[in-house]
Amino acid sequence: MVGFFIASVEQGLVYAIMALGVYLTFRILDFPDLTVDGSFPLGAAVAAKMITDGYSPLAATLVPLLCGACAGIITGILHTKGRITGLLAGILTMTALYSINLRIMGRPNIPLLREETVITQFSSSIPQPFANILLFSFSVVLIVLFLDWFLYTEIGMALRATGDNPYMIRSLGVNTDAMKILGLAISNAFVSLSGALVAQHQGFADAQMGIGMIIAGLASVIIGEVVCGAKSIPFATAAVVVGSVIYRLAIALALLVGFRSSDLKLITALLVIIALTTPRVKSILNINRAKSTS
Repeated sequence: MVGFFIASVEQGLVYAIMALGVYLTFRILDFPDLTVDGSFPLGAAVAAKMITDGYSPLAATLVPLLCGACAGIITGILHTKGRITGLLAGILTMTALYSINLRIMGRPNIPLLREETVITQFSSSIPQPFANILLFSFSVVLIVLFLDWFLYTEIGMALRATGDNPYMIRSLGVNTDAMKILGLAISNAFVSLSGALVAQHQGFADAQMGIGMIIAGLASVIIGEVVCGAKSIPFATAAVVVGSVIYRLAIALALLVGFRSSDLKLITALLVIIALTTPRVKSILNINRAKSTS
């Protein structure tokens, strides 16, 4: 049971990196980016291919950052320069990435069970079961600190303003197209990094592993906001990490009580629905309570 809990926390932390990328587009830019379902396996594919080709595991983990950023830039250019709606631009990039990922790997999946990865390198110096948690916690803390710093810089404030009110910030001379492209690049860089780490953690990369990632990311963001709130950027980014861990624990609990793995998408949808409707239910209950006491 303890091992089951630790494994869920590990998954929650490594997927939190992906959820932070989703938070950047979904909450900061107000952009429905479906590129995530393609950039996540892109990071896994690049990392797995580089590791099996003999490259350093650290390089194989960092290069996906650049690849994911390129995917986000393509989506941003399609949306801003091609005047394609954000939703459709993300779908187009995601669809293209499926073929690109297969081309990178040369086959549908690549096993990494006998390869040296950053996970095995880190585990050689720190005993399990805490090595993975420490590695993923360190990665998440770095990204959270970066986001908390970046979003309060001048460029970060312009990025936030682009999501809040693009017409106002454009009147002040800010290039909102550039801000959207930058936000999408950073977001998908994080998503690809998460994919690279997940592939090394699970021991394989698969072309299908990105299906439903956007929903899992949204679930983490929304659950975190409901549980922890989002009073400020530091609160919001920390809430995303907490939401990711809670989401993975909920999935693990569902499997533990007897649900099938094929039910996970249904469970995810139900969790998102509950998280989205909880604030509305609370407000209705508060209104009814106020009426009954008056």
